[in-house]
Amino acid sequence: MSAPLLDHVHGQPGAGGLTVLHLSQPTHGGVGRVVEQLARAQVLAGLRVTVACPPDGPLATAAARHGARVHPWHAVRAPGPLLVREIAHVREVVRRVRPDLVHAHSAKAGLAGRLAVRGRIPTVFQPHAWSFEAVEGTVAALAKLWERHAARWSDRVVCVSDAERRTGERAGITAHWTLVRNGVDLTHHRPGSAMEARAALPVVRDLPADTPLVVCAGRLCRQKGQDVLLRAWATVTERFPDARLVLVGEGPDDSALRTAAGPSVLFAGHAADTAPWYCAADLVVLPSRWEGMALTPLEAMACGRPVVVTDTDGARESLPPGHDTYCLVPREEPDALARALVRLLGDGQLRATLGRQAQDHTRATYDVRHTAEAVTNVYRELLGLSQAECRERITR
Repeated sequence: MSAPLLDHVHGQPGAGGLTVLHLSQPTHGGVGRVVEQLARAQVLAGLRVTVACPPDGPLATAAARHGARVHPWHAVRAPGPLLVREIAHVREVVRRVRPDLVHAHSAKAGLAGRLAVRGRIPTVFQPHAWSFEAVEGTVAALAKLWERHAARWSDRVVCVSDAERRTGERAGITAHWTLVRNGVDLTHHRPGSAMEARAALPVVRDLPADTPLVVCAGRLCRQKGQDVLLRAWATVTERFPDARLVLVGEGPDDSALRTAAGPSVLFAGHAADTAPWYCAADLVVLPSRWEGMALTPLEAMACGRPVVVTDTDGARESLPPGHDTYCLVPREEPDALARALVRLLGDGQLRATLGRQAQDHTRATYDVRHTAEAVTNVYRELLGLSQAECRERITR
């Protein structure tokens, strides 16, 4: 254990309780939703939760709504000259909150958080896909070197898939690993009427009811591979001229994607809630270049929709048994992606069968309550608490 267990709450020594500080630079997309879900579940379970994140995104508002305390952390996505200030700000937040444990999410929080704390407080790092997968050449080599070095300041590295862990091991990272797969709020993500969902969404409400609709929800950026999807979509529309593709999200590639897209591609922008889009879709697709275990496919499957994904970390693990035959394609291969989309759009009975199986699989395997419980067990182990002691600390 990196440091003795403290007895305090939010800078008030002696007040009791178990205090966790979540540190996250991403506030949108999958990472933001994972942190929000963890914060909500942990507050409901009785933990004292603080979230430090940029204040201008949805995570800060959502975490506060769920009962967590929020500290603004003015951090940008990429490392650079602001890093020294970002590290100093983390130190200040830690000084104020005095957490029992720091949980750093994704690359920037893992960088600034571990440099700020340096093992003086038990630290969990959750990469949510490795930083070195996003870059190439010298930058990738430096990112791997950092992760190998920083592992000494990670009491536990939590991976969301076996494949993510193996990617870290292949990069030479030696760590204390724990697998905790992402989870879905099954009370919110559940099947719904496609007709009703489309009627409530302005971008598609005027389309004919029988229009084939494919939805891709994710940040508009190189990681998510929408550029590959647009190349595949040209082939899809040769077979299904009336089909529409909706890109849900925003990001740095918005302008380039709009330039490359044809009239059958619709841009929905940011959606605070993507569940209606999954229900509106005949088929959901996520053509990512890299992931840890993407949240979008899990949410879509919980809504009873089949999902076509690229063979990134976690993809095979997230799909129900047998779905890789229809729903898993190689990365950056638009022809293979187009074939999968055409096959599924052309077979409604197959889509319905895959959708039912996807829903059953997700409900059995990816309940966010189980995810939160597993993360809390990681905290308990690091703090040297028995289950009874942990329950006592939480309920103080």
